[in-house]
Amino acid sequence: MTAVSVVAVCGSLRETSYTRTALTYALDAAEQCGATTTLLDLRTADVPMYDPDVDDQGVSDLLQTVEDADAVLLGSPVYHGSLTGALKNFHDHCGWDEYEDTVVGLVATAGGGSYASTLDHMRATVRGVHGHVVPEQVGIRNASSKFQPDPEALDDRAVTDPDIESRLRDLGDAVVRDARRFATDPCEETPTTADD
Repeated sequence: MTAVSVVAVCGSLRETSYTRTALTYALDAAEQCGATTTLLDLRTADVPMYDPDVDDQGVSDLLQTVEDADAVLLGSPVYHGSLTGALKNFHDHCGWDEYEDTVVGLVATAGGGSYASTLDHMRATVRGVHGHVVPEQVGIRNASSKFQPDPEALDDRAVTDPDIESRLRDLGDAVVRDARRFATDPCEETPTTADD
């Protein structure tokens, strides 16, 4: 089985973040598929505003974490119909080096009922750096009603909607599955010999 590493980037700065909890469930599913996982929580990361005139802004370790990953999960709450400034700013630091030929899964958590434009914007930014977004994206409406405190659960909160938990776990499975497909490179030609 091909070894796969998955990094989740949480774009919420809230201490009790529904987005982080959702990503934790997807990461747990990835681990159960044999992947090694890392959560990059932008709430605790020191990420300055992206400045194209500054060569080293002190985020090289974070960028290397993303570049080394076989798959990336991006999560954001819905802010004014789009992703958070924190996630967009981190993504501005990234480029082709971090994302080219990388499998990406998307999670958006909405306080109300609409998350489609946030997922669309996230997908467009990933496409801009040549990442490959899996179709199993997860949008969560009325997020505050979909989680409840539970010290025995992942991230100390349980998902109250079985369908949402299933979709989050399917997303974790999907990024591992597709990362393994990329690793085997089905388009690579087998060398031939003169006897062939």
